[in-house]
Amino acid sequence: MKKRPNVLTIAGFDPSSGAGLTADIKTFEALKCYGLAVCSANTIQNDTDFDQCIWIDKEVMKSQISILFKKMKIDFVKIGIVQNWEVLNEIIDFLLQKNNQIKIILDPVLRSSSSFDFHSSIKNDNRSFEEVLKKIYLITPNYEEIERLYKDKNIEETINHISGYTNLFLKGGHRKEMIGKDELYTMEGRYFTLNPKANNITEKHGSGCVLSSAITAYVALGFPLLKACFRGKKYTEKVLNSNRTLLGYHRF
Repeated sequence: MKKRPNVLTIAGFDPSSGAGLTADIKTFEALKCYGLAVCSANTIQNDTDFDQCIWIDKEVMKSQISILFKKMKIDFVKIGIVQNWEVLNEIIDFLLQKNNQIKIILDPVLRSSSSFDFHSSIKNDNRSFEEVLKKIYLITPNYEEIERLYKDKNIEETINHISGYTNLFLKGGHRKEMIGKDELYTMEGRYFTLNPKANNITEKHGSGCVLSSAITAYVALGFPLLKACFRGKKYTEKVLNSNRTLLGYHRF
């Protein structure tokens, strides 16, 4: 039996399991990776309501990372919510100390699907954010998130700026037009459009987490970035079409 690659998620715990690290683990397992998890926050939420976010101390997160790397080979990491860019930068540096070739996919979750604002009390720290961008393999914002990353830039300017540092996968679920059209911008200056294939898509809580996790899984399985994005999108569409509720299934 072929050994599965280890993939680490650093993300929040969602009791409904629609989003966050449990959704990531479901995705990794379904796509034949072995999922590992470090909790960045405990949340009090379900699929429609978000009441509170309790951040996990960064030293606890580092200890969890350390004990995993002590035993296991980890070359791929997906990161979701983290308290702020400064803490994220420190966690990424810690990961790179453990494996300087590690590929990090960042899903910059700034607001929950139920409109809880994770970074409302955090000042816009472009310097720390740009340090993060230099160290990661891919960032996967949606349209609402990319609008908030640089308040002094429009979307086109922000895309050009970010793709000068790292690969950018712009999720299209929050577009005002052509909903579901995703776009990949590479550091080499290449551009690809990924149009939706499935019909009658049903909205799901945590769909952005699933998409970024699926892309990470396919990268871990050895697919080039573009193919990993196409396959990740296809997997996510299956989850979106798995039932009519806000909580998707990962076994079809």
